[in-house]
Amino acid sequence: MTDNAAGLNVCLYCFNGGCCAERDHAGLHYEITKHPLVLNIKRSRKKIRRDEPPQKISKLAIAAETEEDRYNTQTSVYCYECGVDVDKTSGKLGNVVESVLKANTFARQAEVQAWEQEITPCEHTLCLEQESARQIESQDLGHCSMCELKENLWLCLQCGNLGCGRQQFGGIGGNSHGLKHTELSSHAVAVKLGSITPDGTADIYCYACNEERTDPELAAHLAHWGINIAEREKTEKSLTEMQIEQNLKWEFSMTTEDGKELKPIFGEGFTGLKNLGNSCYMASVVQCLFSMPAFANRYYHPHDPPPSTQNPAEDLETQLRKVADGILSGRYSYPDTDVTASIDSPYIPHQKGLTPAMLKHLIGRGHEEFSTMRQQDAFELLLHLLKLITRSPHPSPAQDPVKAFRFVMEQRLQCISCNRVRYRSDEQDNISIPVPVRRKLRVINSDASDEKPKDEFEPVTLKECLDIFTGAEEVELTCPACNSKAGFTKRSLFKTFPDILAVNARRFELVNWVPTKLDVPVVVGDDPFTLDAYMSSGIQDGEKILPEEVGPASKFTPNQPALEQLEAMGFPRIRCEKALHATGNTDADAAMNWLFAHMEDADIDAPLELPAPAAGGSSGSNKDVDPESVEMMAAMGISAPQARKALKETGGDVSRAVDWVFSHPDDQGDFGEETSSTGAVGGDAGNATEAGSADLPARFRLQSIVCHKGTSIHAGHYVAFIRKHLPPSHSRSDSPSHTDAQEPESNSEAWVLFNDEKVVQAVRDVEEMKKFAYVYFFQRAL
Repeated sequence: MTDNAAGLNVCLYCFNGGCCAERDHAGLHYEITKHPLVLNIKRSRKKIRRDEPPQKISKLAIAAETEEDRYNTQTSVYCYECGVDVDKTSGKLGNVVESVLKANTFARQAEVQAWEQEITPCEHTLCLEQESARQIESQDLGHCSMCELKENLWLCLQCGNLGCGRQQFGGIGGNSHGLKHTELSSHAVAVKLGSITPDGTADIYCYACNEERTDPELAAHLAHWGINIAEREKTEKSLTEMQIEQNLKWEFSMTTEDGKELKPIFGEGFTGLKNLGNSCYMASVVQCLFSMPAFANRYYHPHDPPPSTQNPAEDLETQLRKVADGILSGRYSYPDTDVTASIDSPYIPHQKGLTPAMLKHLIGRGHEEFSTMRQQDAFELLLHLLKLITRSPHPSPAQDPVKAFRFVMEQRLQCISCNRVRYRSDEQDNISIPVPVRRKLRVINSDASDEKPKDEFEPVTLKECLDIFTGAEEVELTCPACNSKAGFTKRSLFKTFPDILAVNARRFELVNWVPTKLDVPVVVGDDPFTLDAYMSSGIQDGEKILPEEVGPASKFTPNQPALEQLEAMGFPRIRCEKALHATGNTDADAAMNWLFAHMEDADIDAPLELPAPAAGGSSGSNKDVDPESVEMMAAMGISAPQARKALKETGGDVSRAVDWVFSHPDDQGDFGEETSSTGAVGGDAGNATEAGSADLPARFRLQSIVCHKGTSIHAGHYVAFIRKHLPPSHSRSDSPSHTDAQEPESNSEAWVLFNDEKVVQAVRDVEEMKKFAYVYFFQRAL
């Protein structure tokens, strides 16, 4: 906002930044906080003339370019209470103003953290103890000690063993014999031979830390094995160079078949998101979500004031509404006016893109992976974000947008011996389908290069994947009715269908203990299709139901292996039993996390007390549950049946009940006395409604996809393709170069590529990308 003509007002009390133009969020901040003094910052970009596309990034580093190099900046101090400008040099104002100007913005901090990628030594490189010195003959440096590979070779700095690395980007081979050597010998530090330069730089990897490291004494450690670093020549790409190359390979999709760059499009709903450094996984998911009516209706309110909160940077509602306004309003969707192309230049300015640094910080806070600046799994981010949104308040009449994703899967178990059955309903917001792998036969060409040929796979249909996902399988269980150990057949089908079906295509297999993505094409058409064949028919006439294995409610028997595991960690037995009871009595890890979160509870060492069974044999009735506790949990996005069940299971403790709900995501809850035997619903009927709809036909159409380029979901690059109605001309009087923008037909529908801040109509690649998408979003069609 500092680039706006009115500038940005920074509160000199709490340093909150707000615009002071038409929307005047700075003035709103004053009305809420009564902080009168603000620093107004206005800046204008120094003009750049570019006759060709910018150079590609070649290394992970921030160029030493200052704000003065890029901007002309003006500042002034204003008092809202008095309505006058204040001398910014008076009193202590001068020092405060100087400190504000020197401070990095939130987005700048994220950029530096992302691109500088500081690699440091570790205790294993600093305290490396090498075995007896010897001269490694040159012929022994030619191939792996366990196989014949001659590239991607790693030298153990402790004993001088040479082993091949993991298989890497770009088809570079590897059998993980370097890792195997570490497992056998416990030697941690290795150097990649082909990456050593005379300057003393190289790829150093510590298997103990599982991180890239530096070795301050690399030259001496190599000389110990008779290797003169001054005579070495770099022959292979470093890990960083390979990661950059992989990320930049996606640029081919920004050109037409004849090599010309695709012209950008602009307007409402066509705003890009700037890459903060390995943040493309978040940008692609966010673009897909806010293209959906459920999210747009929930968070895009252009005529409403922003949420009233003392700390908007830490408020999820504020940040989601801020991003929704930025993406959907079109207010920021115009060419970068700071870049001027000549008439004959092929370069077309794209938009600057929004910088969602605060949203990324907020949704990643406290998360081991998403709080970092490394590339992450887009599907895992989707699930994490949906969970955060569901947990956040949705005051009436606002609706949780994640409801559009929810549906019910019905699992049917049938004893192979006595044919008795059991049905269970599980609420979900996505499905993860297996993709069958069928490799094509390779044609060996004797004239080909020595490069390892890339595997090719036969295409499969979406129907085939769904057939496998919903197919019957055998499981080993003991029947409670006939005590047979013959097992059960298990099958899961849809009981209801969502408005939006999120599908993750699992295209991975383990190669040398490392999950490797496979480019198996999945054929998905643009036309609507039905899922009626995957609808569960429910309990059938004549089927005999398996008896439930329910013990007395007042007795709790802890899971013995989990209990022993927790006690071995040093936790007292009473605490272990409490933790297992609160988290479902199945998983020692979940119980351990509960223990760490409840160490300070006053009753942590009190014996576990369970409610006595009610007359009807159940663990309680609706009368046992405090309605205020139910309402409190409902404000967190937890349904009333789930809240009632959790409160009953935890003795009415709201904090433990919340933990119980998130430890039992598949439990639908307790509908108690709300539903009579005839199916009539009581006063709280709305909460008893199952997620999704059972109406047929269940017709779906592909609406958007998240695509990934790279061999690992934790590297490479993510983009989104979204089906959108294209607007008419987007020319703006305030953007001279806007006349270069693409002008598609009004209201026509087409696929649009969102590649970070670049937004273009996808005239090529979309059909191929649909085959290899990582996440599919299907919209229910009328």
